[in-house]
Amino acid sequence: MNNYEFINKEFDDIVKTGPYNVPGLGAVLIKDGVPVFRYYGGWAVLGEKPKSFTGDSLFRIASLSKQFTVYAVMQLMEAGRLHLDDNVSDYLGFPLVHPAFPDRKITVRMLANHTSGLRDGIIYCIPPKFSVREFFSPQGKFYEGGAHFSLDSEPVGEYFCYCNLNYGLLGTIIEAITGERFDRYIEKYIFKRLDIKGGYLPGNLSSEAFKNLGTLYQKKDYDGKWDEQLPWRGVMDDWHDSPPERDAVTMQNPYAVHDDTEIYDLSGYIPGNNATFFAPQGGLRVSLEDMVHTLNMLMNQGCYKGNQFISKACAEKMMKPQWIYNGHNGDTCDGTLLSYGLGLYQIKGNSTARLSQNYDLNFVGHTGQAFGLYSGMFFIPGSKDGFVYIMNGIGISEDDPKSHGKFSSNFLWEEKVTDALCNGLMNM
Repeated sequence: MNNYEFINKEFDDIVKTGPYNVPGLGAVLIKDGVPVFRYYGGWAVLGEKPKSFTGDSLFRIASLSKQFTVYAVMQLMEAGRLHLDDNVSDYLGFPLVHPAFPDRKITVRMLANHTSGLRDGIIYCIPPKFSVREFFSPQGKFYEGGAHFSLDSEPVGEYFCYCNLNYGLLGTIIEAITGERFDRYIEKYIFKRLDIKGGYLPGNLSSEAFKNLGTLYQKKDYDGKWDEQLPWRGVMDDWHDSPPERDAVTMQNPYAVHDDTEIYDLSGYIPGNNATFFAPQGGLRVSLEDMVHTLNMLMNQGCYKGNQFISKACAEKMMKPQWIYNGHNGDTCDGTLLSYGLGLYQIKGNSTARLSQNYDLNFVGHTGQAFGLYSGMFFIPGSKDGFVYIMNGIGISEDDPKSHGKFSSNFLWEEKVTDALCNGLMNM
């Protein structure tokens, strides 16, 4: 452990000093499939009853959730219940057609690799009583003037644009095929098989898991204006030890400044109508230690504790690039997304998305970013070396020039975390 003391120092700097000043940070470094270093610093919950950030602290991990949705898709594909190139209209119960490309079918694969031609708009998580059709019909409540469709110059199946709504539709398709609620299906066939104690609805967590649930923080006022001098404000899972009712649902739309604050219940909900409120794209609450189980499964080509969780072929499909940037065929999110698989993406060690300053290391994995949280899970393909990390708030606005990374297109705090962990991987 002493060999990794330099990581402790780097991470203490992130938690305790500016300009990073995060409430809490956790990370696990894995070599040869075995955790060799753990860091847990700062707070999972601030306030009058603070809770330390520990390995059992659960957080809404944002887009790291996407892979779990794809695991369910892979399992259904292995069972012959869907195919990646199926038309999503066949499952959604209505024709989903891009108005500018009516002759191109939108497929399950396109949803998973973000080439569907669909867009988030401002709202991509809607209450249980509505159908996802409301996003795409000109008369729909959430049509937003057609904001959920790409421009005419961005063709379906060819142009990449990261879109959370894609995964809300994948969750809805999983429900339509299985007849089960998305959260229950994932718990039964994904979480139990990976020894994960998390979930999508805070009120449905076990009492122990809810006790360990952490809060996500930002320094924004209620109008969405950033001010570094403001105290931390809990913007997600700030429950103060009072769990919501079971099956209570709140909306999760990071782009909406004044979001819907109503609490809905699931009485009368029909699976297959709209799974967006579960947030299949980002709503999973899980701990870092349980994320290690998931990373080990991927590093073992779909095998977990001697059991094949998904087939080797499916694991390879997820990790293999399905889209690669060629200079004009996608939005790279400022150079951080240059190729994408199915719920996972690839990073070249010499690219603008690189995770290490001094080493040319290629990775497969995913990041998460929403409501103040930043998370990541990565490993070196063909190895059993990787890491996971979570921070539950940032002290600088993403729009502030001070937030820009020094050696990549990532944010400064992401660089500091991943570079330290990469140095740890190379510290033989």
